[in-house]
Parts: sequence; structure tokens; C-alpha cells
Amino acid sequence: MDSSTEDPFDRFAAWMAEATKSEPNDPNAVCLATCTPEGRPSARMVLLKGTDPRGFVFYTNLESRKGGELLANPFAALCFHWKSLQRSVRVEGPVERVTDAEADAYYASRARGSRIGAWASRQSRPLEGRWALEKAVAEYTLKFGLGEIPRPDFWSGFRVLPQRIEFWRDMPFRLHDRQVFHRVAGIGAGDGGGGWRVEALYP
Repeated sequence: MDSSTEDPFDRFAAWMAEATKSEPNDPNAVCLATCTPEGRPSARMVLLKGTDPRGFVFYTNLESRKGGELLANPFAALCFHWKSLQRSVRVEGPVERVTDAEADAYYASRARGSRIGAWASRQSRPLEGRWALEKAVAEYTLKFGLGEIPRPDFWSGFRVLPQRIEFWRDMPFRLHDRQVFHRVAGIGAGDGGGGWRVEALYP
């Protein structure tokens, strides 16, 4: 395993830029895997809404299944797969809540209907019928009228703080190219500082 001067976030940004040009839909779609406190895994697709030197950010209802699992067991894995590029990226690490300021800023950028939907949806809980959701949307639309729609207390985001980032490229005869970056522990590593060590993996 060798030290790397390359920042995996720079490589990820380059791959994401290529995917944005080639993927027909949602190049920022990513499979998010979480676990219950008992260690039972669950996975679902979410949309990546930002990256920074600390990690990968997505937003959700905190009372949803994934929200509850992350609050109880704050570790997650992400898997991006871009079929048009025949590439994949895997991310693993602990998670943290984004700041209220970050959540407010992203929430304010959403379409008005999506902000209403955040209030109306009791995400992951049983739905009596579509009419119940439509009724809740109508009620909150009337409640907020043409005024501002504040961010619900139960809606925010998480940042996955990567300890491991693997880049995978399809190669002929299934002899794929795999490189994994490991976060080097040390001062500053938890806040985006520190460095990375990289190693190649057998396909």
C-alpha cells in the first residue's frame, strides 16, 4: 500500500462530471446502505446533493427508516454505478448530521412543491391510501399559502465521512481495475484533513 498525493474527491468529481454528460437520468443517484442497531442491513437509492473535503451529503426525513437507522447506528456505505461509463465508486464511513444552516440552505433551494411534500410525507410509515397523501399536500399548501415554507424540524441531511473510497472500472475479460483509498488516521483526518493511502485490488 502506497501513499497517494491524489485526492480521491478530485477523481470522484471528474468521474461525476463525465457521468453527468453520459447518464440518461440522475447521475447523482446512489445506493445508500445502512444497518439497524442489531446489524441488519437495508439499502435504497437516494440522490447525492453535495460533496466537500469532508464527505458526501444527502437529505432525508429524519423519521424515515434510513433516518432512524443512521441516528441509531451512524455508519453507512454508498455505491455509485454509472452504466454508461462502466464505472463504480464505493464509499464507506461514519455519518454526521449536516448543520442547520446547511439544511436550511438546501431546503430553500428546492422547488416549492418539494418543500410542501417534505411536510406532507410521513416517510416510510404506512399509507392508508393515495388520498391521504394528497389530502396532506392540500392541507399544507393551504397552510403556507404564498408565504415562506420553513424547513421541518424532522427534515435534514447527513454527511458520510469516508474512511474508504474504492474506484472500479470495467476491463476486458472481467479483469477489472480497482483502486481503494484509505483515510490515514491522524490530526485533522476527521474534518477533511489528513491524507490517503491507496492500494490496487484483484478484480
